[in-house]
Amino acid sequence: MRIGIVGLGLIGGSLGIDFSQQGYQVVGIGRRPEVCQAALERNVVQQAGCDYSLLSGVDAVFVCTPIAAIAATVGAIAPYLAPHAVVTDVGSVKAAIVTAATHHWPRFVGGHPMAGKTEVGLEAAEPGLYRDRAYVLTPLAQTPADAVETVAALVKELRARLYQCSPEIHDRAVAWISHLPVMVSSSLIQACLSEPNAEVAQLARALASSGFQDTSRVGGGPPELGLMMARYNRDSILQSLQGYRHQLDQVIALIQAEDWEGVQQHLRQTQAARSEFIA
Repeated sequence: MRIGIVGLGLIGGSLGIDFSQQGYQVVGIGRRPEVCQAALERNVVQQAGCDYSLLSGVDAVFVCTPIAAIAATVGAIAPYLAPHAVVTDVGSVKAAIVTAATHHWPRFVGGHPMAGKTEVGLEAAEPGLYRDRAYVLTPLAQTPADAVETVAALVKELRARLYQCSPEIHDRAVAWISHLPVMVSSSLIQACLSEPNAEVAQLARALASSGFQDTSRVGGGPPELGLMMARYNRDSILQSLQGYRHQLDQVIALIQAEDWEGVQQHLRQTQAARSEFIA
């Protein structure tokens, strides 16, 4: 099988490394010749360039561009694809992408690997990035079954944990556990920056340790990614932010009322529930 990867950053590069190590012939498409050359030198891919015509004859294509460019990229590569080729993507939002991409290529299967790092770019790519990580496929009712099976088989080759659902269910779920944390984390950083006392602000920076690092990490990620989450998963993010604000209001009310038993009960519930989300 020949696999094409459009976008040779962290996600696409890591896919290329894994598939190349498993013996697949991988063709990489990048925006810049120097990135394509670096991908060849690192054995991320076996063939690379900036021309979509390189994808002629591939069996499956992973589109690893930013969310805003995915559907348009599928349309741009479609003229070069063999009729049997399957196209998938790695975007963290699905409903806004899958319908548009399927219009360009009926054998499109929405995909989202729940893996990543703060670092970006091909230099951050690494083997085994997807091992034991969730990988969600979001086919439509009309998506050909063999296309879904092809992508599912490739995901299993990555040793990822495979899930399947509708694009809408995916977007609501990731709004809670992926997109909301970015907005909350960034808001935490902004709140700390709003401290008016310079001495307090300076000491807070000096004392920031593991607790702050853990809760602020995703808020320090690429701004473009957070923007795309908010723009393309707007309704679900707003719903989750409103739910989070409701919880904050409840905590504020408990502390204002000096209801320490209520605060303790709140923290007991969250302590017990965290294990349901974190394996």
